[in-house]
Amino acid sequence: MNTPDAIALAAFGLAALAWVLALLADLFMGTALPRLLLALGCVLAAVGALWGLPGGSAGQAVLRLGDAPVIFHPDAAALWLMLPALLPAFFATLRGGAKHTRGWAAGAALSLLGALGVYGLQDGASFLIAWEVMGFGGALMLLADHRSVQAGHDNLFMLALLEVGGVALLLAVLMLGQSLAFGTYALQWTGWGVAPAFFLGLLWLVGFGAKLGLLPFYEWYPGAYGSGSGSTGALMSGIVLNAAYFALGRALLQWMGNPPWLAGFGVVVLAAGMFTAILAILYAFQQSDWRRLLAFSSAENAGVAVTALGAALIFRAGGQDMLSALAWTVGMLHLMGHSLAKGSLFLTADSAAALQGNHHLRQNAILRHAPLTLGLGAVFAAMSLAAMPPTAGFVSEWYLFQALFHDFTLKGDGSRIALALAGAGLALTTAIALATMVKLFGVGLLGQNEEHSAQHRKHQTELTALQRFSVLITGLAAPVFAVTLVWWLPLMQQAAWPAVNAARQMTHGWLLVPLSAGFAFISPAMLVMAVPLLALLPLWLVWGRRRFAVRRAPLWCGGEDYAAHAGATTALSFSNAMRVFYNFVYRPHNAVARQFEGKPYFLKELQFSYSQAPVFGALLFTPAVRTVHGLARKLRFLQNGLMNAYLAYIGILLVLVFGLVLVWAPPT
Repeated sequence: MNTPDAIALAAFGLAALAWVLALLADLFMGTALPRLLLALGCVLAAVGALWGLPGGSAGQAVLRLGDAPVIFHPDAAALWLMLPALLPAFFATLRGGAKHTRGWAAGAALSLLGALGVYGLQDGASFLIAWEVMGFGGALMLLADHRSVQAGHDNLFMLALLEVGGVALLLAVLMLGQSLAFGTYALQWTGWGVAPAFFLGLLWLVGFGAKLGLLPFYEWYPGAYGSGSGSTGALMSGIVLNAAYFALGRALLQWMGNPPWLAGFGVVVLAAGMFTAILAILYAFQQSDWRRLLAFSSAENAGVAVTALGAALIFRAGGQDMLSALAWTVGMLHLMGHSLAKGSLFLTADSAAALQGNHHLRQNAILRHAPLTLGLGAVFAAMSLAAMPPTAGFVSEWYLFQALFHDFTLKGDGSRIALALAGAGLALTTAIALATMVKLFGVGLLGQNEEHSAQHRKHQTELTALQRFSVLITGLAAPVFAVTLVWWLPLMQQAAWPAVNAARQMTHGWLLVPLSAGFAFISPAMLVMAVPLLALLPLWLVWGRRRFAVRRAPLWCGGEDYAAHAGATTALSFSNAMRVFYNFVYRPHNAVARQFEGKPYFLKELQFSYSQAPVFGALLFTPAVRTVHGLARKLRFLQNGLMNAYLAYIGILLVLVFGLVLVWAPPT
């Protein structure tokens, strides 16, 4: 093993040790030490990723437990997806969860340890353990953030859907036989028939899609994220989400091979990602809570990345390996930039809650308390999620459009039509994402109603330096990511499956190109240098104020003499037009409750509530819950409290086990 690999592995080992110590310190001490250890582990993991990237991987560590070796070997794609997500994870762990309750740091440590295992473990058994540890850590963080009956229900719903994915992954591992080493999966898979091989692909898609939030699994996102803090959301939508995407990409691009039915399966993956993105961003636009909106946005961005993965499979089936590598690399770039921007906005959500006492989107003059450090970081993060230049989101979605526009290189009409429709769906998603981020920043941060905000402020009056600069640094990382991409993108060649030379052909001088400068190009670096010229216009307006007086008038509210805050735009009214237009999707429910003083003439209180009906809740999850409850009622006679009955159950089970052993032998 060479020196860089040894240093990288040592850094990852020290990071894991720091997270284990943080877990123990949180359980037994409960001071600020666990958060410091978590942050130290993030720094060490970043060092490991940086040292491992020049060589394309972080080497290989082998731990022997009996006769079965446990191999830890994160490859280049894992390191690239891990590295940017560690920046918001560092600040999230330093800031901690809501009120720094005991248990949050332990959950964060488990999530980070599980994610590290998902990135690097190379056998099915240890991978499944790491996957479950990662999910359990997220649930522990959420419960530590907010302990209530509703939060418990939301966490149980999350765990139930994640266990559906866990069972799918377990079945996939069992289908691949006794050899649990990932290096044998590709050879085993290619020797199967169409039906079992296609079914195995669906198991991987369902298993990892449960964590990624692919439909219908995205419906656990708003409840779970909405019961947690922004720090929890930054971890779950960053390093955890990227780990799930890496695992899905490895299964479909490295193990599946290129069977005859690959194009059809690619269309399935493409459709799952695109419909997830559209539905998730539609529901994100209607939210009036920071965390729930950002949760749906995370599912939307995961759907966009899975759309890129589906395009990679379709191009691979058509013999276009370079375009396949382009699409896969674009999916990685998208989630790398997303982890930075989403981490910044989740940390912004906690800063807003610290000032106003809750995570509601309302005009409360948040930016008056940190106009530069909070506003600058948040606006660049929102621009990235809205795919506005010159940010990471703009670059990755531009690349994805260009990849989809290469549908003319394929021969099959079905694949070409699927890519064309995906392009149309991506355009719709991008437009609604822009409106969603305008709503988030405009209503949540730009409101100037200081008098109204004083009624809702319950905690801090000023933000701490950590709260300010964590948002600023992670938010500024989004444009820095895009501007510097032209220099470090060629280094991603080892991560560009299946054609390693594709990453080198995605740049041309200072230009970013989709494999050819003759097809299309952009240059975020040049754009940043040209943008200051646009500053001449506002400077001219400022200079003009000296010559022309500025006239100020009260807010016009339909001719009525209302106070200024009465005419303020709320999160609900901002999205009303879209709610009416997509009424068939939202199926909104409005409830008005009136309380009168004495006789029903004098209205004392008026309460209005609004909610949307989930797409899959009534059609899928509610019938499933009713079925389970019905079976439990039918079978409750088995729990009769009689010892003889329980002994009979055990005897029947033993007979079945012995009978199975006698009549069945595993294949050699």
